[in-house]
Amino acid sequence: MILYADIPGERLDAFLARQAPDLTRSAAQRLIGEGLVTRNGRPGKKNEKLDLGDAVEYALPAPKAVDIAPTPMDLKIVYEDEDVLVIDKPKGLVVHPAAGHTDDTLVNGLLHALGDRLSGINGELRPGIVHRIDKDTSGLLAVAKNDRAHIFLASQLKDHTMARTYEAVVCGSFREDTGTVDAPIGRHPTDRKKMAVTQRNSKPAVTHWEVVRRYRGYTHIRCRLETGRTHQIRVHMAYIGHPILGDMVYGHKKAELGQTSQVLHAGQLCFRHPKDGRPVMVFSPLPAYFQQVLEKLERLG
Repeated sequence: MILYADIPGERLDAFLARQAPDLTRSAAQRLIGEGLVTRNGRPGKKNEKLDLGDAVEYALPAPKAVDIAPTPMDLKIVYEDEDVLVIDKPKGLVVHPAAGHTDDTLVNGLLHALGDRLSGINGELRPGIVHRIDKDTSGLLAVAKNDRAHIFLASQLKDHTMARTYEAVVCGSFREDTGTVDAPIGRHPTDRKKMAVTQRNSKPAVTHWEVVRRYRGYTHIRCRLETGRTHQIRVHMAYIGHPILGDMVYGHKKAELGQTSQVLHAGQLCFRHPKDGRPVMVFSPLPAYFQQVLEKLERLG
């Protein structure tokens, strides 16, 4: 694919990450390092500055053979066609293999159910995975069955047209009924396993929230993501002083109401279909664990 530089002086890797719908900045840097990106016909370097009109051509490597054990799994598929499926992921299920957790992930289950009918853009460890939700977050996750569908869905994530709505129970009570958190998110300056609101090496992050119901000491809220940063809702809610109930990483360090993981559910997903652009909207009702928390809050008064 050929792209043309439109901002003089922009770094090659930054340009690719901005203009190529299927590439993050780290993915662009990998392609450049592998010699799969050229600038005006010559191999590019990630930090070189572009001139206006430079022709940047990149190629995606052929998908590698997937060496992940397909595992029988009771996947809750709530939408499926020849290009896309949407999974309703339970709390506790890891999305894809990573260091320290290589088995019994959603990807293992997808490989058993679909075999090679998954996109290969995200590499051998994340076939079909367009976006992720945390292990202990429940709810809806879109999966691409082919590279064309993956690129189309990824472009909607990048331009913020894929609508994702979450339900959460947070600590404390909001004075307002609605609000927006507009605060950039990047790696935590001292704990690399965490994210944080920071101005250093960060990306814009915007979360819109509204109160569903107030309880004594807690609030049920609905959040709409305008961007999709790692741990975004968890980080933003903690940043404004309302950490998610049960979030032992960003919130209170002791269990409350018996919860030791975040009460956070991806309940609505809306995207344009990669084949014809028609809107697809999928809903997931609140799961049992979430309902049980609300029942406890009702009893508190």
